[in-house]
Amino acid sequence: MAREVRGLLLCGGHATRFGGEKLLAGEGPIVAEAARHLLEGVGNALAVIPLGKERLRAVLEGVGCEVLESDRTALGMSGSLVAGVQATASAGGWIVALGDMPRVRVATIRAVVTALQDGAPVALPVDASGRRGHPVGFAASLREELLALTGDVGARSLLARHAQAVRALATDDAGIFVDIDTPADLERLQGRTT
Repeated sequence: MAREVRGLLLCGGHATRFGGEKLLAGEGPIVAEAARHLLEGVGNALAVIPLGKERLRAVLEGVGCEVLESDRTALGMSGSLVAGVQATASAGGWIVALGDMPRVRVATIRAVVTALQDGAPVALPVDASGRRGHPVGFAASLREELLALTGDVGARSLLARHAQAVRALATDDAGIFVDIDTPADLERLQGRTT
């Protein structure tokens, strides 16, 4: 039987440009929408959050996520990713999504899962111009490279090393680029329809 692909929702950012608890902001709040989409698209989700974020934990558990509190979130996006991969080391692959990207369509997430299940080492959505978005899927064969990541740029170095192996999935889903970094981003988001 094939090993389960795991959804990882990275929720460890400092939100300095937002000026506070951005993941808990907005109607929903935004992290709950991102979590629901990942859960529906993958069938499971482990949210990686900083230590002691009880409100964030409650929201995520309330929508059905498993939650991992980790001090590694202080090391940046790679720290959160490494913590999530370590906690799910026996997975057949990972769909890495971000807690501040609430508008990625479920169908887009499912397409990334399917690409991994079909043998892609790396899969991600792209728009008509080839611009890459989120979420990104990684096969279990890249586990050790994921665990070796450092810094706050996530898996960019791994994507660069495996550029020829990336399966680009064409989509018209604008949500693959919609992240909330500032209060103005949130205002624009709330002015949109889903």
